[in-house]
Amino acid sequence: MKSIIITNLTSLYPLKKGPFIIVLAASVLLTSANAFAQGRQLGLNILLNSELTENVIVELNKLGMVLNEYRQIGALHIRAPENNIPAIEALSFVEAVSPDTERYGRPVDTVPVEDFTDGWGTWDLDAVDVITDPRLNIRQVDFNGAGVYVAVIDSGLVDSWRQYFPQERIATEYAICFGGGGMEQGRVSIQPNKWEHDQDSHGTHVTSTILGYSFFGIPTNGVAPMATIIPIKVLNQKGWCWSSVTAQGILYVADLKDGPLADYPVVINMSMGGPQLDVVEQAAIDYAISKGIIIVASAGNNGPDGMGYPGAYEPVISVAASGWVWEWIPVPVPPPPEAPDYFLPWWWGRDVIDPTDAEDFYIADWSSRELPGQDLDVAAPGSWVVGPYQMQSGWISYYYLGGTSMASPHVAGIVALMLQKNPGLSTTEAETILEDNAIHLAPGTREIVTPWGTIENPSWDEDATGAGLVSAVAALSAI
Repeated sequence: MKSIIITNLTSLYPLKKGPFIIVLAASVLLTSANAFAQGRQLGLNILLNSELTENVIVELNKLGMVLNEYRQIGALHIRAPENNIPAIEALSFVEAVSPDTERYGRPVDTVPVEDFTDGWGTWDLDAVDVITDPRLNIRQVDFNGAGVYVAVIDSGLVDSWRQYFPQERIATEYAICFGGGGMEQGRVSIQPNKWEHDQDSHGTHVTSTILGYSFFGIPTNGVAPMATIIPIKVLNQKGWCWSSVTAQGILYVADLKDGPLADYPVVINMSMGGPQLDVVEQAAIDYAISKGIIIVASAGNNGPDGMGYPGAYEPVISVAASGWVWEWIPVPVPPPPEAPDYFLPWWWGRDVIDPTDAEDFYIADWSSRELPGQDLDVAAPGSWVVGPYQMQSGWISYYYLGGTSMASPHVAGIVALMLQKNPGLSTTEAETILEDNAIHLAPGTREIVTPWGTIENPSWDEDATGAGLVSAVAALSAI
């Protein structure tokens, strides 16, 4: 994880390209000093409608300070007074301007794992048809993600990640951390090796759904256990970041796909979101998709207030959070003779009925609903999913997490299986296959037992499910 491949440094260090730019930097400081007195400073992401030239930089530096260049997509990140936004928007070479916006990757809640001693599999993998029966840990699909790279743009991995994942499955040579950006925060920068010193654990839990993990030495299955993960840390140690930073992470993966990973399928998982679609982040997504990358993102945890971005952006495959009605129902020990198999405690591998019965599933009330102009594609298990999650640094622990952040990697893993079968699948083709072969979940209400033993009755309408519950078997059969 010490060797970092960077295919394009110009967007990170635009002031180090030559004597002209170095001289320009000195004049920028003088120009910007006057500009900074004109109002509250904001981080702005600017999309251009023409080539990013030195003259463009000079003109923008009269109204603020250029901090980062995204030359692949003709965009910049600048710091400027709020009062200067109209003047920036009026420039002939400016297509659009967005304030740098927050991106969050926090789960809704956590529940500690107390007993998983026989945990070969979990209900969520059974629910998406990856395994036949968690107690037997027999995979139901013939694919495992081998040869496919999944970039997890998230919070990175915890220091003890080698206790959970095989080193061979983590592409340490490509792992990276980006930080900075934002309102008054300055330029986006590379922060070496910080990707494997995460204090948030979010990215580790997300990765565990894709790869599986070791539970105190006991192997637990994943959706695509032979895929190769590229940890891209953009979320800070408090679990959030600016959209300018996520844009840099996306472009970094796109450059990998355009370079050393040109012969490999690549998926991006983004278990994060914010209330607005940033123009530069959108351009970065479009650029990555044009390179053949498929992007999967969480829908958000805002319930009726609508989806988060980038998940709500149409080209992205967005995922709502479903749950299983049998998750937390207490059962007698031993169960009565007439009890079906799925009455075993699910953390010991309770079996989900095959084929999946939609009546046994629900949409979490906090899972974001689709508002006009937003695009929700499918649903996957997100309430509750078990995996490595450390509340104390270095202290090995496992938690059930609830959130669409947990749903998204199920679909990213299935996309990796699909790409293993057909590496040439486009984003549109993959999304269509997932939607056309999803299990319809009609609007309804379910009675469920919560992890705390209380009874709840989540209800949902058509705006909560997308095309329905995703199925690995059905999706792979359609390729």
